[in-house]
Amino acid sequence: QAHVVESGGGLVQAGGSLRLSCTVSTSMFSLNAMGWYRQAPGKQRELVASMTTITKYADSVKGRFTISRDNAKNTLYLQMNSLKPEDTAVYYCSANQLVFGQGSVDYWGQGTQVTVSS
Repeated sequence: QAHVVESGGGLVQAGGSLRLSCTVSTSMFSLNAMGWYRQAPGKQRELVASMTTITKYADSVKGRFTISRDNAKNTLYLQMNSLKPEDTAVYYCSANQLVFGQGSVDYWGQGTQVTVSS
């Protein structure tokens, strides 16, 4: 079983930047996919960016957010630039792994709060 821990959230003014980090307890080469999701109050959780053999972004963050990884550190990043108040949410990291006998398993972190003030 893999453990996922996010960090890097905080309070920032509109137009500012933050970088979120997600560290996993297993080799990233053993993971099928990783991604960042967010959930704003009263809204459903939504995909922000994902990384498999390709990267994918939600339309609302294209050109502002960048997902990247450091395999040596078992860490996934989300660089967020030009932040807007509507980016305010709890951001979650997810890792997907194919586990023998269990199939596809998703691991989630506890989430990190990002608040963008206007």
